[in-house]
Amino acid sequence: MLPATSKLCAAISYRHLRNMSGLRRQAAVAISQELSRLACRSPGPSTWIHQVRRRSSLLSSRLEEKPFSEMEMSYIKQGEEALQKSLRILEDQDDWKTETVAGNGDKVLSKVLPDVGKVFRLEVVVDQPLDVVYGELVDNMEQMGDWNPNVKEVKILEKIGKDTVITHEKAAAPPGNIVGPRDFVSVRCSRRRGSTCVLAGMSTTHRAVPEQEGFIRAENGPTCMVLRPLPGSPSRTRLTWLLSIDLKGWLPKTIINQVLSQTQVDFAKHLRQRLARPLPASC
Repeated sequence: MLPATSKLCAAISYRHLRNMSGLRRQAAVAISQELSRLACRSPGPSTWIHQVRRRSSLLSSRLEEKPFSEMEMSYIKQGEEALQKSLRILEDQDDWKTETVAGNGDKVLSKVLPDVGKVFRLEVVVDQPLDVVYGELVDNMEQMGDWNPNVKEVKILEKIGKDTVITHEKAAAPPGNIVGPRDFVSVRCSRRRGSTCVLAGMSTTHRAVPEQEGFIRAENGPTCMVLRPLPGSPSRTRLTWLLSIDLKGWLPKTIINQVLSQTQVDFAKHLRQRLARPLPASC
């Protein structure tokens, strides 16, 4: 039985057969039966048999899950692409120029990339633990319009798995209305690697929100936020925000640069105010 089981497992490793759910289910059942037989041969099952049987059980349960559609897989791929591109930009420490340094140490840097254009990088420290900051930016993202005056609305259009969402964001007009109303459709993904959280995104399209009258459909990305505990002070969080936006329309670059760098400074201020609010009393 064991050689036959091995051949069946080898078969499902081929790409064109992995999508055949019946064959995968048959393999999972065969593995489970073989492990039960091996367990009966010995006085007591070994640790590895228990571990593999548990993994096999998890595999069997996952086989019943609804697979992602081709469109959903496309969104997942876009989110991963935004994440990888953003991290590569941030890892390159050369040629960053200072745009703004606030009195509290908040800093905005910028650089020009041949295939992206001008990108902005915000570096701040927030006096809150990482999980609190992450919860506000990810779990409560639809509430961002309540505390960030630069955002009119954020709406989740679709959730794909645990880490990918499609959003529609409407930007609020800045003072003086020097930049007209903009909106964005974005794919966003989140990843946690040890004590580091990465929230990445880029523009996409979605059938639910074609271009709307009264708004210019701007484009963003690759963009991301990186959250890390401050070394030596785990109750504080270092936040890095890479911003890349094409606002579209006929706007002088000097105005665009001024608006984007100020948007990042304002974001840090309003985020701190939001996180400093009293927590609701528990029942």
